[in-house]
Amino acid sequence: MITVWFMLLPDSLIMDWAGPAEALRIASQIRRLQGQAAPFAMRFCGPQASCATSVGIAVSGLEPLPQQLPEGQHWIVLVGRPGQETLADDNATRELLAWLRRLDLAEGGTELMTICAGSVIAAHAGLLHGRRATTHHHHLDELQQTGQGCMVVRNRVFVQDGPVWSSAGVTTGLDLMLHRIGLACGPALAAEVAQNMVVPLRRGPNDPELSPFLAYRNHIHPALHRVQDAVTQAPQQAWTVPAMAAMAHTSPRHLTRLFLEYAGIAPLEYLRRIRLAVAQTALRSGNNVTQAAATAGFSSDTQLRRAWQHFGLEGTPSGMHS
Repeated sequence: MITVWFMLLPDSLIMDWAGPAEALRIASQIRRLQGQAAPFAMRFCGPQASCATSVGIAVSGLEPLPQQLPEGQHWIVLVGRPGQETLADDNATRELLAWLRRLDLAEGGTELMTICAGSVIAAHAGLLHGRRATTHHHHLDELQQTGQGCMVVRNRVFVQDGPVWSSAGVTTGLDLMLHRIGLACGPALAAEVAQNMVVPLRRGPNDPELSPFLAYRNHIHPALHRVQDAVTQAPQQAWTVPAMAAMAHTSPRHLTRLFLEYAGIAPLEYLRRIRLAVAQTALRSGNNVTQAAATAGFSSDTQLRRAWQHFGLEGTPSGMHS
């Protein structure tokens, strides 16, 4: 049995730990219904017996930080807190950092899992020196500054470096926990947990944190958003720059200028990126390469493969389907 220790500080982001905890609970419930032993035991700990969460509601009955971990396999889970910075100047955080510094991390023994800015807490404790790690995109620079010697990996759902697993935050904590359930108990159990939680698409360590459907949208130009909405909703349509420009009520040349100025990408490049994202989703859902290419609006398998290479994706479409 693996003991999973959720370390909760005041104002801990509730989605960072509640979703992963539910995944563990469901995994154990499924195993018990199958007449087998529960693979996970959860413990909720903190420097304080009760504390408010990020949404204001308080949790109580938290166990004190254990003096010593018993024999066996342990996952220590650190989660984020609201705010642009993850400060370590309050008594509760200082107590947790002192406890973390005594950990002896080892694969298959005591392992660390961080969700969102939980990685910054780990960095404050010196646990990320010489390791690859990631965090929420708002905290990447903070992690780089705090975790001197940490090799910060950007735009990844989660990253493993030996006994240290770090995720980008919020929903990615669930991706990480489902992945770990699959490694510990087999992919069939992880798939059943995901189905039970209505998680149709699980992301892995090589997937980007920021969805292509949300990328290139950090602007306030309404006409450009209108075009991007239309392309995203119907990528298989025979889009051309003039067709997009007509939707924006502007000229093709001016639309290209708008895309480059506000979205940082050319219109047809944006179209290819959206089509590629649709094709990836189709492949993950069990479609073959030909079906995925048609669903996304590519004219052929070859065009899909060229886009795959153009955007530097790992592997091949065929390998993803298999």
